[in-house]
Amino acid sequence: MTTAAPSARALAHPAREEIRLEGVLHALSDPLRMLIVCELAAAQVGVTCSHFDLPVTKSTSTHHFRVLREAGVIQQNYRGTAKLNGLRRDDLDALFPGLLDSVLDAAARQEARLGA
Repeated sequence: MTTAAPSARALAHPAREEIRLEGVLHALSDPLRMLIVCELAAAQVGVTCSHFDLPVTKSTSTHHFRVLREAGVIQQNYRGTAKLNGLRRDDLDALFPGLLDSVLDAAARQEARLGA
């Protein structure tokens, strides 16, 4: 039996069992990556990279999305020429119950406190 070659546009994602807490926490430690995660949580559906208005260059933005994807925080899939991004909420909730909700709540409280 032959298997199809992976698409050149397929992006590598860690399997659920490969996601590590320290990787997730590192990915969430950057303010821009946290902003991306908060927006994805609010959207509750996949959104394109161009949806985000980040105050950085495209290459830096790509880096932040890659860190989140490689840590297992987000899923990225191509739809045509656009990359759709979504939270891996089911995986994160299964591995680290309550972590994502706690982090999102803390981020919202910090934003309210600092008036960001």
